[in-house]
Parts: sequence; structure tokens; C-alpha cells
Amino acid sequence: MKVRATLAATLLVLGGTLALAVTAGRAGADESQEPDTAVAPQPGSPAAVQLEANRDPEMVAAGERLYLTGCVSCHGVGGQGTADYPTLIGVGAASADFFLRTGRMPLAAPAPQSPAKPPAYTDEQIIQLVAYVASLGDGPPVPDIRPERGDLAEGGQLYLANCAACHNSTGIGGALSHGNQAPPLLSVAPTQIGEAPRIGPGQMPVFGPDTLSDEQLDSIVRYVLYLQDPEHPGGLRIGSAGPVPEGLVAWLVGLGGLVLIARWITKERREHRRAHG
Repeated sequence: MKVRATLAATLLVLGGTLALAVTAGRAGADESQEPDTAVAPQPGSPAAVQLEANRDPEMVAAGERLYLTGCVSCHGVGGQGTADYPTLIGVGAASADFFLRTGRMPLAAPAPQSPAKPPAYTDEQIIQLVAYVASLGDGPPVPDIRPERGDLAEGGQLYLANCAACHNSTGIGGALSHGNQAPPLLSVAPTQIGEAPRIGPGQMPVFGPDTLSDEQLDSIVRYVLYLQDPEHPGGLRIGSAGPVPEGLVAWLVGLGGLVLIARWITKERREHRRAHG
């Protein structure tokens, strides 16, 4: 009986150990099968550089020092905003990066629409300031734009459907209501082209990932870059104003040339008539 009891106890221990091992194995397998929705930005890309800075306490502290020097008078302590300027809490890295790199911030005075101009800060200072603003609250990160991953034809369709009404089919910009304007896109960097739909600056609506996926955003950026340097199989590029104004210029130049040639051909006859009455 003692031997049977010992054998039974041994079997129970082995069974329990086996059950725990199977359970642990299933748990590990289930964990490994969970989808990884976080996609790391491409190494060395602006998004990756900014993400690394956002995680660096020294970069955030350096950005705070810059903020206290050049931004706090408008946006308030801790980015809480003032009567004339909005809060920066929760705007995210994409918004700060867009406004600083396009020179729309800082502003000398409140304005309905901040104009684009050369950046007031160096690249490193912008990264530090963006890191500090990103630390104030969750918001859209700097998008990892990869134009080479986009589809040019799809980008053209998406641009014409969502962007051309304001920015013109050729990207030269256009007039909006209340005296504002949609800025031209012909000299905007890829990352800032991708940031604008994510943050919706000015009168522009926000196109989040549920409206435009990252791949579709890459396609739009690729198409805008194409607009910046398009092929011109039909002739000279005249301000990229489109076929109608470009055709009008061609007609005016052509007709003017014909008039000048006609006057040159008949010059001697007109001089002869004047000489002989």
C-alpha cells in the first residue's frame, strides 16, 4: 500500500507539473499571437528622430528652456494658452513641428492666418521645442512619411477628391472665405505635407488615420511631390497655373507674334505710301 501511495503521489505531481507547463505554453503562444499595431518609424527619419527626442528628458528640458524664452508670453506657463493664443496641451508633436518648421510660429502679433516664412529656430532647437510640447499631453506624433511607399495614381485621386478644391489642382493654392487662403504646396517638405492633414491647421479639416490611412497619406505626399516637379510633355511650364491660363498665354504670345510679323512684312509698302503721298 505504501508503494502505491508513493506512486500515486508521484503521478499527481507529474500531472500537475505537465498541466502548468501546457497552460504556460498556451499563454505564451496567445501573447505572441497578439497583433502588433505599433509600427516603429523608419530609422533616421524625422519621425524617428523626434520620437527619440521626446523620450529624452534632457531634450525635453532644453525645449522647456526655449519655450520659457520665446513662447511663454503668448501660450502661457505650461502651454495653457492665453486670451489671444491657444493652449498647446494635447496638440502633439506634429502640430508643433508643422508650425515651427514652416515658420508660422512664432508670430510677432495675433493674426487670422499665420503666414509661412523661414524658421526662426535651428533644426536642433525645433526638435527640443517639439519634444517639450509633446510632453504637455497626448496628440498626433510626427508622421513617418514614406513617399516611395505611396501609389502615385491613388495619390492623384485622393488629392483631387480632398485637397484640390482649396489648394488648386496644381498645388498653387487658392482663396478661401473670410480673406484667408489655402497656401501653395509647391515648396513644402514631405513631412510637413503629411502633418497638415493630421492636425488641420487654420480652416483645413483634420484627416485622422480613420479617414486617411498612413499608406494613403504616403500616396498623397507622393503626388504633391510630383506636382512640385511634374513632367511637361506639352510645352513650357508657366507658373503651373493649369491648362486654361497657360493656353491663354500661348494664344496671346502667338497672336502678338503674328501681328509683329505682319507689320514687318508690310513695313516697306507703308513707308512707300507715306513717301509718295
